[in-house]
Amino acid sequence: MTQYVDAPTLKSWLHDGAEIALLDVREHGQYGESHLFLAVPLPYSRLELEIGRLVPRRDVRVVVYDHDESVALPAAAALLAAGYTDVHVLRGGTAAWAAAGYALFAGVNVPSKTFGELVEHKLHTPRIGAEQLHAMQARGDKLVVLDGRPLSEYRKMNIPGAICCPNGELAYRLRDLVPDDDTPIVINCAGRTRSIIGAQTLINLGVPNPVYALENGTQGWYLADYQLEHGNDRHYPEKTASDVEPMRAAAARLAERHGAETVGAATVQGWARDTARTLFLCDVRTPEEFARGTLPGAQHTPGGQLIQATDQYVGVRGARLVLFDDDGVRAPVVASWLRQLGHDAHVLADGLRSGLALPPAPA
Repeated sequence: MTQYVDAPTLKSWLHDGAEIALLDVREHGQYGESHLFLAVPLPYSRLELEIGRLVPRRDVRVVVYDHDESVALPAAAALLAAGYTDVHVLRGGTAAWAAAGYALFAGVNVPSKTFGELVEHKLHTPRIGAEQLHAMQARGDKLVVLDGRPLSEYRKMNIPGAICCPNGELAYRLRDLVPDDDTPIVINCAGRTRSIIGAQTLINLGVPNPVYALENGTQGWYLADYQLEHGNDRHYPEKTASDVEPMRAAAARLAERHGAETVGAATVQGWARDTARTLFLCDVRTPEEFARGTLPGAQHTPGGQLIQATDQYVGVRGARLVLFDDDGVRAPVVASWLRQLGHDAHVLADGLRSGLALPPAPA
């Protein structure tokens, strides 16, 4: 039998501190037009393929919605058939949510984009405009431009001369790309958020170089009538040759500042046996590193994208997230940002060498 939840009750559930999976089961285009702020996009057409990875615990509280219940009802039935036991449909869908006076949002990655704007406002992240950057390049100024997006996005378009170094890799690989302490560093993305988070990451770590976020990224560059490059493969070196110990210490301090604790394998094993909480084990390294071998039960969650698009990897708000790497730099940095975004994020001691083995997510 279908269980319903009305808009005011769902509003309270989203702030009661308990775990909840809020799933928008419409197709991505409809989700992008108008959705609830903390919703995870999981189209009905992909529900059976993705639900075990995004919502691994079958008795977690789940709410599905669409515009008018026409898709949410069969989605709820499919979840019940798959063994989920606490499934609810938002009565009246987004129409009822709006009628109750609650906001709907357009676009994707809205929580992280909102967070990026707050970071810039509060911390006054230095920024540089397209015109100023273009002039610096034309003069031949000493300068390094790092593109904080994944390589797949970078290949589509990039600022001339920029090197691909996703935000999750910045701290670990910076000194292979910028070996001195005085070369100005500009971080760019397609728009704003990853430029801000990338630049502020380096600033938070105490990097002495002048660091700037490129205002409006490749979009701003193009709108200023400057040419973009396409199809490039310029990216960080596969293996770092620099001494990462100073950055490892800085990353540890950053994680501690934001409450991202380091936990041992035995603790995580205990969490995995806790039937009242959801656990995600997240390998934040590069795709190539993940493909060469990871910990049993881990999913690949490249660090920069885990911050930018958490809902692609984590479908349960309030779940435990345990991050790991093999260097002691990347996981603490990413965890520090996730803590600030409101996630219960931790760092696995000894990372890839911890010996931790968890069962795979349910199919």
